[in-house]
Amino acid sequence: MITPLDTHQRLLTAEPGPPPLGADDLITAVERSGLRGHGGAGFPTGRKLRAVAAHRGRHPATVVVNACESEPVSGKDHTLLSHAPHLVLDGAVLAAHAVRANRIVVCLPAGDPLGHMLTALLATRAYPVPVHLQPVPHRYVASEESALVNLLTTGDPRPTTRPPRPDQKGMLISNAETLAHVALIARHGPDWFRAAGTPDSPGTMLVTVGGAVREPGVREIACGTPIGEVLTGADPNAHAVLVGGIGGAWLPLPSAAAVPLAHRELAEAGAALGVGALFVLGPDACGLAETARIVRYLAGESAGQCGPCVFGLPAIADDLAQLVQGRAEVLPRLRHRLGITPGRGACRHPDGAARVAASALHVFAADVERHLAGRPCVYMGQSHVPLESR
Repeated sequence: MITPLDTHQRLLTAEPGPPPLGADDLITAVERSGLRGHGGAGFPTGRKLRAVAAHRGRHPATVVVNACESEPVSGKDHTLLSHAPHLVLDGAVLAAHAVRANRIVVCLPAGDPLGHMLTALLATRAYPVPVHLQPVPHRYVASEESALVNLLTTGDPRPTTRPPRPDQKGMLISNAETLAHVALIARHGPDWFRAAGTPDSPGTMLVTVGGAVREPGVREIACGTPIGEVLTGADPNAHAVLVGGIGGAWLPLPSAAAVPLAHRELAEAGAALGVGALFVLGPDACGLAETARIVRYLAGESAGQCGPCVFGLPAIADDLAQLVQGRAEVLPRLRHRLGITPGRGACRHPDGAARVAASALHVFAADVERHLAGRPCVYMGQSHVPLESR
């Protein structure tokens, strides 16, 4: 379901056909626009384009469209490609022009029906750069940037910290929504893009809203819109919202309603935009139990190649589960594990799991006290956060 907010619907109504623009002019326009990646980390897109362009003489460049969307609570990229695939492909073609790429690779979940639609589209429209579809295994970490590089170069979809970086290998890896914004910036200019949003987080963004809300779905909003305005129709008794996906962070409601969906303001609140997803936890759910399920899922979805994922995440999930059962002795150990896990893996996967767990201890502190006092959980639901990726 698509729910446009106010006058900011841009991505899902655009027509095909980017205008010609010189390579350096395009990179400059994207830099001036302030566009940041919409796939997780929020890295400046213009800087990424510039870095790949700087290495284009050493390696044949490739533009990789990351449309895997392995995040269970997100549906924005699937919605975008379903309604405006031309816009994503136009952005990829423009990016390929900017970095002198000789191919475009669209990465999709293996077996996704969108693959058939895109194959039919590619057969009816000529593109100046060859476009290939690449199925990606259904695994949470398989869509991580270095994992995609590894998949395309070796066939192994596991993250790696080994150099060189993607840009040094001539690979521009960008989220599908990000490339759609590139197409619109090329067409309308950076000032038009900055007419919406904030100075730190300009433009619009697609947000997937789910959980205890009256109308779940994908909405396009101006960056910087307060969480409460996006969550119109949420259960008035909801006590928390998960921001940025299952590797994001919990924020308390109703106080989080005033927090703008922008990079700087969310960082100050202890969260991040991440994949642009908001999941509202209703009054019939236990935040600690849901977080234990999330961390257990993330542990099972790891690449299984680093200690923090192989040993750390299952241990954290176990501690959370025991905490729900009232085992007070696990709390100091859990806090210790959460403090030493981030920054030690081949990718950021364990960091996200530790972040969502740490935020749960803070946001659901009253629930922690109830559990440790031996009282039964006041929330009777079985499971709420969906943990099956598309």
